[in-house]
Amino acid sequence: MNVLCPLSFLTLISLNLLALEDQPTLMTSRGKLLVNEDFAQPLKPFDGKSNGFASGFSGWRWNAVPRGGKWAVEEGVFTGRETAEVKHPATASYGFMYKDVIIQCQVRMNDVPLAGRKYRSLSVRTVDAKDYVCSIHLSEGGFRITKDDNDHAGPDKAVPLGAAKTPLKLDEWHTVVFEVLGNEMLATVDGKSLTGSHELIDRQKHSLMFVVGVEGSVRHLKVWEAFPNADWPLNKTKIQASTLKP
Repeated sequence: MNVLCPLSFLTLISLNLLALEDQPTLMTSRGKLLVNEDFAQPLKPFDGKSNGFASGFSGWRWNAVPRGGKWAVEEGVFTGRETAEVKHPATASYGFMYKDVIIQCQVRMNDVPLAGRKYRSLSVRTVDAKDYVCSIHLSEGGFRITKDDNDHAGPDKAVPLGAAKTPLKLDEWHTVVFEVLGNEMLATVDGKSLTGSHELIDRQKHSLMFVVGVEGSVRHLKVWEAFPNADWPLNKTKIQASTLKP
């Protein structure tokens, strides 16, 4: 056992570092690769001057403020842990300029004690110069998509765009493909897709954020510039026919 444990540990790291194949896209086609993060090395501090969580920086912004929880690269994955007493999800952001994109990654909600918190969650979120734009929200009960609250102080409010009641197991990797083109968004989680639209989505974006309730992990992050997919009208009809209203 003493010999196998180190080997198992190294095998786990090797598996985490194996590249995830490019997943099918339904709304868009891949262009230039903008982000390619395998979490094989410690993350470098961001460049620039951060305008809060939203903009002004290039690269990873993590462990910046206490309310953002604690993040670490461990065994080839990026893990965020909420600080229970702060009562705010753990957040980490990657700063870069984009508008229409394909975001691909794998995420995992870790089966750790709730420590007084009500539920586990993990969100992938796009952010403009000042606030949230649109998101995919995962929980044990499934996932949903939203046009986000873009000002917090009002009058803008979050708008639900779709929901899938497909259970997502803890301690298992779930593959996410997040497509944004113009005023439309498409979320595909483990092959199940949701789509929606809102005028707010069609704007320049400055960062990508991961939001973790309790504890969760991310690996195999890639982001591409997105272009229209000629098959989208047909794909959209099929998705809308098979999904629940928000």
